[in-house]
Formats: sequence, structure tokens, C-alpha cells
Amino acid sequence: MIKPRLSGPGSVLIGLLLMTGFSGCAIPQIQSASDSDDHVFIRYWAPKDSKRLRLAVKDLIDIKGVVTTAGSKYVAETNSAATSDAACLTISRARNIQIVGKTNLSEFAAAPSGVNDFFGTPSSPLSKQSKLIPGGSSSGSAVAVADGLADVAFGTDTAGSIRVPAACCGIVGLKTTFGLVSLKGVFPVEPEHLDTVGPMARDVEHAVEGMDLLQRGFMARYRAAVAKNPSAKKIRIGRLYLSGTDPNIDKAVDDALVRAQFEVIPLDLAFKQKWDQAKRDGNILAAAGIWMSDGKYFDKLIGVSARTKAIMALGEFDLATSYQNAVQRLAAWQETLHETFKKVDFIALPTLQKLPANIPIAALFEAQVLNLQNTVPVNFAGNPALAIPIPLNDKLLPTTSLQLVGRRLSEADLLNAGRLVEASSRF
Repeated sequence: MIKPRLSGPGSVLIGLLLMTGFSGCAIPQIQSASDSDDHVFIRYWAPKDSKRLRLAVKDLIDIKGVVTTAGSKYVAETNSAATSDAACLTISRARNIQIVGKTNLSEFAAAPSGVNDFFGTPSSPLSKQSKLIPGGSSSGSAVAVADGLADVAFGTDTAGSIRVPAACCGIVGLKTTFGLVSLKGVFPVEPEHLDTVGPMARDVEHAVEGMDLLQRGFMARYRAAVAKNPSAKKIRIGRLYLSGTDPNIDKAVDDALVRAQFEVIPLDLAFKQKWDQAKRDGNILAAAGIWMSDGKYFDKLIGVSARTKAIMALGEFDLATSYQNAVQRLAAWQETLHETFKKVDFIALPTLQKLPANIPIAALFEAQVLNLQNTVPVNFAGNPALAIPIPLNDKLLPTTSLQLVGRRLSEADLLNAGRLVEASSRF
């Protein structure tokens, strides 16, 4: 662990000034080193067989013979190629799945916007009128799937890094139960409590295929879940309403649940307050994790962006002041969810409280994006969650994202519930 150097809120203010680009001044953009003109891939290998499943892999995951860049110029230029594949690729290799590339991401998987100041930033395909943030950190994975460049992509999720880009790009993203998929060979963010690997796909069917590449026997588990609940009528949904959510998005979530014919049970204020505390605690662990994993790069004058250094600085302060208290509240939050899932089968809420923002010329307020995502309490508990696109009545964007949270190890049931949402919400 790196020993914290920050000792007071003044240092955090320095980080915030960096994060805002010094009150709006643009962070200098380095010419992109991405393998693709649209900044989706850091390394791209054209598929040789159009009939075989195409898998894209986030460049936080080792592929033998290729440098894992973690979205960083410094790491790309100083690290050696991986000597073996990450453990999460074992099934894919055994089935001879064709890997089409290593996808772009936020530097060190730190920025929730998906912006990368060195490799460039892929834009969400949801809008043709404006360039929208792709969501982070698995930005390239989401855009690769949304643009039809991959059938399945593997992302990582520490505080929402699969579900947020899935929401921003109109695709399906599954955050898996903590510990279910091995992290061996995955560049760490907060591996002790939060980091997970999961699939991203354009629909539930392909997300199931992706999950079957991450967990042996998953397809059989999924078929059993479908057989158990072929319709939604016996599935109980705990509906969570959060302050600050766009009413249009809340309505889209409610409409999707009604169309699918779930039994909807509103969750009370006491649960909302505990969720809000878990969000604060999860963000503390995620930020501190970035410092613990990547703080060794903070003093590099070249190759690490000011945006990322600002996030590291905040993480350093959180580690010194708030980390241990947050960890001590973890068990109580896990127990809260355990008790809640005795009354409901899933929890439903929007993945994002607002529509995705435009990619800025000036530095983005990453903290603002962080506050808009409803994802980190799930990581804090270690539970799985599914982000799935649903129709939205909006002049600019046709979709928003519904998040379903499940019991630990309920991935098959979650994807079945997602299947029911998808079937009733055809665009």
C-alpha cells in the first residue's frame, strides 16, 4: 500500500481544481495512439471468420503477447507484454473464440465519463446530433458492441464501469458477483472489495453467451432460470426511487416494469437512506483503491493526465480520512440487502439519473458524472446487477437504462428477468 501524503482538505481542493481543468481551461489533448480512427480499440485484429463469435477485451485484461496499457500512455510505453492470458479468458481460448481487439477505456479505469486524454475518446452511438460521453471506464467495450464491431465484450466493473457505459451506449451490461470471476491477470483498481469482470452485449441473448465464457455451466443455469420463471408475473421487484432523478427516466423505468408484468413493491425511505450511505462509502473505496493501485504513477510528469491525477489525489485523501470507516459499514449494508431480498426478488432503479452528457472540450467534472450513476452501492455489497436498455420518450435520445440488482450469484435469474424486460420493450 502507498503511504498517503495528503493531510487536509486543502489538498483535496487542489485535486478538484485539476478535475475542473483549472476553472474551465481545456486539458491539452495528446494526439490519439488508438488503433482505430473512432478510438474504440487500442489494439485491433480484424475477424477472420464472420460466422464465429467476435469477442472484444477491455485493455485492463491481459492477453498473452500484448502490453496491457490500462488506458495509460506511461504504462503503454514502459510495461512489457503479458506473458499469459488473464484467467477470465480460459474458456474463450478453449473454445477458440476469435478475439478482435483490446478496447479503449478511461486511463487506469478511473474516469466515469469514459474520456481518455491520450488514446482518444469513443463517442456513444445513441445520438447522431451530438457527441455523447460513452461512459467509463469500459468505454471502448460498450461502443465496440453498440457499433457492431463485436458480438460480446468483456469489461470490468469497480463502481459501475460496465453498467454506466452500457447505459450511455444503449446496450446490455452485467456486473457479476464479487469473486465469481477470477481477477488473475486483470489490472487492479480495488480488488479487495469491488473489482469484477463481466460481459457486455447488444442484447440479453449475447450477454448470456458472454457469461457462458466466464463461468462454466452458465448456459444450463440460465435455461433453468427461464424454465422456472417463463413470465414475469411471479417475480417481485423492489422499486427504488432516488432524489435528483430525471422524471422522464423514472417514468421509463416504471413503464418497462409494468409492460413486463412484474409484481412491483416500492421500497421505503429507510432503505433509500441506506442506499445513499452505501453510495458514499462505495465511492470512497473506489477512489482510495485507485490511489492504492495506481498512486505510484502520480509523480510521473509525462504520460499520466491531469484528469487522472486529480482522481488519484482525491483517493489519497479518502484513504487517509474515510476509508476504514467505510469498510466498517460494509457488513451492515450487505445485511440490509440480504434482508431486503427476503421480500423481493430484484431491486429496480435507473442505471443513470440523467441522460448522458456531451463530450466536453474542457475537462469534464468527473465528480458530477459519478454522482449521476446509481451503481456503486451494488459493488459495495458485492451483488450482481444488470443494465438493460429500455424505451425513453425523449426528443434527443430513444433509450435510457434500467438496472436490476439481484442476490449474490443470481446472474442467471437476472438475465432471465432482463429477457422479460427486453421482450416486452421491443423498440
